[in-house]
Amino acid sequence: MEIAIVSYKKQEKFAQGVADDEDAELMAFLVDKGLHVISTVWNDKNVDWSSFNVAIIKSPWDYHNHLIEFLNWLDKLEELNVKVLNPVDIIKWNSHKKYLKGIAQMGLPVIPSEYLDKGSVLGDHFFGLLDADRLVVKPCVSAGAQNTIFLDRNNLEERAEEIGKLLKAEDYIVQPFVEEINNGEWSFLFFNRKYGHSVLKKPKKGDFRVQHYHGGSINYPTPDPLHIQEAGAYLKNLSQPTLYARVDGVIIKNSFVLMELEMIEPFLFLNGDCILMENYYQALIALIS
Repeated sequence: MEIAIVSYKKQEKFAQGVADDEDAELMAFLVDKGLHVISTVWNDKNVDWSSFNVAIIKSPWDYHNHLIEFLNWLDKLEELNVKVLNPVDIIKWNSHKKYLKGIAQMGLPVIPSEYLDKGSVLGDHFFGLLDADRLVVKPCVSAGAQNTIFLDRNNLEERAEEIGKLLKAEDYIVQPFVEEINNGEWSFLFFNRKYGHSVLKKPKKGDFRVQHYHGGSINYPTPDPLHIQEAGAYLKNLSQPTLYARVDGVIIKNSFVLMELEMIEPFLFLNGDCILMENYYQALIALIS
């Protein structure tokens, strides 16, 4: 069986603050397990995708900048009868942040969200709609806090032109700034819906972005079993099982509240740990056998 581990044309900024090459370590582990895996770049025109039985969407970290091309490429894989993990339907659903609205309608806790369609205007009424003095505005198709803007009533006017230009290009989501982010954002990792491990990401002082390339720190405290259970609830209604899912959120009043459900290209924090990579391997075997 030929397995493609799908990545992207490397950009140094995404690797800042990470000591390990997660893709390389995972590939070496899978090879040791006897699997035939090959590293590929999703938009490399020289790759013969028909030669693969399985394509694992591991780290196409630039997909959000080329969304239509990326989704068309996924359709091509399906036409070639390549098994895609995570499944194409799940990836398409997860690629636009309006999926959060659907999750909230299921009754699961989600950070309150309003949406701005491409070409619309951001007004100060969103402070009232979201009952917040501070807002976070970000693209509905994004990764790594790209074009994410922090707003309060004082700086809305001065940033209005910038936001207006951004809204001419794509849809945006508006959320209240959640103070609990200062305590850290939890990431719960699940493989084939089974809990694997978790991390706590904290922003650097004076910032709200938790990503390592924005100066955030990564810690590994023991989570409350209740919060693991709460995080797992977001995966129960998925239409298909997924190889991996990273459930990101904050703890508010001792309950987990979703910020993002990452099922396209999340960093998995495997850290070269054989036990964690074994969880990944067992999930993969279960889905391709």
